[in-house]
Amino acid sequence: MQVQLETLGSLERRMNIALPMDAIDAQVTERLKRAARNAKIQGFRPGKAPMKIVEMNYGPQIREEVLGEQVQQGFYRAVSEQKLRVAGYPRFEPQLDQSEPGSFKFAATFEIYPEVALGELAGKEVEKPVTPVTDAEIDKTVDILRKQRTRYVRVEREARDGDRVIIDFKGSIDGVLFDGGSSENFPFVLGQGQMLADFETGVRGMKEDEVKTVEVKFPEDYHGKDVAGKTASFELTLKNVAEAVLPEVDAEFAKLLGVADGDVTKMRDEIKKNVEREVKRRLQARAKENVMQALLDVTSVELPKALVELEVGRLQDKARQDLEARGMKVKDLPFPAELFDEQARRRVSLGLIISELVAVNKLDAKPEQVKALVAEFAESYEDPEEVINWYFASPERLDGPTSMVIEDNVVEFVLGRANVVEKALAFDELMGSQA
Repeated sequence: MQVQLETLGSLERRMNIALPMDAIDAQVTERLKRAARNAKIQGFRPGKAPMKIVEMNYGPQIREEVLGEQVQQGFYRAVSEQKLRVAGYPRFEPQLDQSEPGSFKFAATFEIYPEVALGELAGKEVEKPVTPVTDAEIDKTVDILRKQRTRYVRVEREARDGDRVIIDFKGSIDGVLFDGGSSENFPFVLGQGQMLADFETGVRGMKEDEVKTVEVKFPEDYHGKDVAGKTASFELTLKNVAEAVLPEVDAEFAKLLGVADGDVTKMRDEIKKNVEREVKRRLQARAKENVMQALLDVTSVELPKALVELEVGRLQDKARQDLEARGMKVKDLPFPAELFDEQARRRVSLGLIISELVAVNKLDAKPEQVKALVAEFAESYEDPEEVINWYFASPERLDGPTSMVIEDNVVEFVLGRANVVEKALAFDELMGSQA
């Protein structure tokens, strides 16, 4: 095999390769013999057709298959010998000049991975959010859990904010009922913005069995285009007013949350553990994002086009799957590559930087780290041991935890070398967003 390497650009290469034809012909002949043993050709019993007839029927396909395999094998053998790291997939083309006897010549055009020179982290400011978990935060969480278990009790008074009301309503514009403007036995909680402000204002203060007509102005940007910007008249009939009753923080409430003996102190301890676990996860996610941005800021990387295109394709596929999971039809929906280009470039850049950082500084995941992370996952389940056994029953199930440990190692490494600035983050702000 003869190999000639050309440099087309900083990352782009072309490799001209000549494969010996005798090896290709030998492979073709061997496969034709195997095919002849069971070949079904009209006019001959299976396996009894002459080799020339077999070659006429199967030869072109077999030769094409062998050439494809030999080209692939020859390319990757040459790449290994040249110690090149191929980024993405090569483009193979047979050379026009096949005049040289005894060889098949082709060219492979491809990109290689760039050299990554990690930037200087010393002096780079990285923000690390900090959120303490105090009794006040536990109290807030208990209140949320109580509200999730709210029950409503019928009352004989006027409706006010926080009440659940059940109403009949008919909406009309210029005296004509419109689609979606009428309903019976419709429940909603007053004062939570579930209905338009004018509508809620009309219901507020009504009593059971009261009938009332209110004018409701639809916003210009209302999702229903037929009524957007228009004023409708609604005839309301209030059928039920129910007051919110939250459970007391007592033994029964503790049992509802899974504390078998109803011990309220145990319940608060469990809530605190869960809150601390979630706060830790969200703080780590925010710190990780800041660390990744710092790595991008200090390290310049030339990106192989092939890797960016592959990542764009993955992001497009994920977007399609996400929309399909929500019940949307996306068969003919366009997903322009430029919409995903910036995100793809960021992901590829970070992949290259982190890979180099891990290799240079030996930040690979250690078995004990993976085991500890899996144990942490398992803590929130009823039977932690069962979860741990599930993860360790199959090596591929540990891929996710292993990647997370590597990322944690990278974050710890960067924070240990950068100028870390701690920033207090309010509990509500942290928990109010998905980290």
